[in-house]
Amino acid sequence: MSTQAQTDPSFERGLPSNLYAERMVLGSILLNGNAFVTAASSLSPDDFSIDKHRRIFQRMLDLQNRDERIDRVTVANELMRFNELESVDGLTYLASLDEGLPEIYNLESYIAIVRDKSLLRQMIFSSQETIHRCMLAEDDPALILSTAEENLLKLGESRAKNTLLSTQQVFDGEEGGVNAFLDPGRRVLGTGTGFLKFDEMTGGMRPGELIILAARPAMGKTALALNMAMHVATNKKQPKAVAVFSLEMSQQSLLTRLICSLGRVDQQRFRSGYLDRDERARLGAAAADLYEAPIYIDDTSGTTLMDINAKLRKLKATMPYELGLVVVDYLQLMPAPSLGRNSNRVQEVGALSRGMKLMSKDLKVPFLVLSQLSRAPEQRIGDHRPQLADLRESGSIEQDADMVAFIFRPEVYQRDREDLRGQAELILAKQRNGPTGKINLVFLHQYTKFENPAEVFDEEPQM
Repeated sequence: MSTQAQTDPSFERGLPSNLYAERMVLGSILLNGNAFVTAASSLSPDDFSIDKHRRIFQRMLDLQNRDERIDRVTVANELMRFNELESVDGLTYLASLDEGLPEIYNLESYIAIVRDKSLLRQMIFSSQETIHRCMLAEDDPALILSTAEENLLKLGESRAKNTLLSTQQVFDGEEGGVNAFLDPGRRVLGTGTGFLKFDEMTGGMRPGELIILAARPAMGKTALALNMAMHVATNKKQPKAVAVFSLEMSQQSLLTRLICSLGRVDQQRFRSGYLDRDERARLGAAAADLYEAPIYIDDTSGTTLMDINAKLRKLKATMPYELGLVVVDYLQLMPAPSLGRNSNRVQEVGALSRGMKLMSKDLKVPFLVLSQLSRAPEQRIGDHRPQLADLRESGSIEQDADMVAFIFRPEVYQRDREDLRGQAELILAKQRNGPTGKINLVFLHQYTKFENPAEVFDEEPQM
């Protein structure tokens, strides 16, 4: 082993590394330049533990980007162009990498070793940074913890690689093969919301989907989300758990809305205490149903993406029900992940929406995320119905979402029209895998509750 390798900081600090595996990877590429594509799909120059290996791999990468042949001569010439040949111990060391080396058939195994050692070093560096910040005690502990969780999560995401599968492998991966894949009875059904036309148009909310429910303030975003959550948790056919993260309302306020909506009791009468015997009986029945319902509410202010991720994983591991829905109320109130000093709010909100989409896919749970709209619908002359462009600080919200739905209540804009009272529309403005359109609903003011219009009950059965 060379003197440079022995004095490299990674060895002095005892960081995980495997020089033999790194030499095998580099030597294999020098022996067969086509092997670089295999290595580059999993490794970057920073994954090598010592400087000279990083430099050699980087010059190989430069040659590949220019579509030039990779071998001992071309790599040596590339190193000389950057005055780096001496820093990698010259031609002698470069020649030693593939000298006498047979064709390697298990290159993937060596690549995996190099990648794993690199991941261990990155975790050590991330932990050292966390320890340093803790020792200085200059930042809020919650911020340090959130950053540490975020850094480790990024390491996990960077390690995960999507695997390209042939159509045959996809079919074979289905239990029962091609016939099972084609069987309509085995199609994955989404979680029903209780709103029949919405479920008919969407097939329900499917695992891994990000659903954005947006509206102007006081249109009923929270009410509609809670109505859906209540249906999921109390569905007699197959109740599922619901996690509600509220950054705007307290647990008690949400519970009040749920119990009054379920018991069909005027919220104002409930708060004032003026209830008759029938209302008290309905509230008692609603409370009994809610007591047993698997609805989990978190009203922690300043909840971050990492907080939600950690709490959901813990919930899934401990509860007896399948997690059927996650509700976040609402997107713009969430603290954004740190994107640097030059970031703006649009980028930050975009990072939040992207993070929730990735989380929904990872946890295999639909995310119903509430979002504010800009003032554009109110300023629009004539038709005040929301549009996708009205999403506040939209950034990549529209791009990340599988569905975008808007709540529109015409009575808000035409208060003198008594005939419009209680009319509501759920506008499905985007659906990645289905149609868009308008869904008529009824809004019951006194219960803060949305319901299906009477005519839809003659059509499709409830999911």
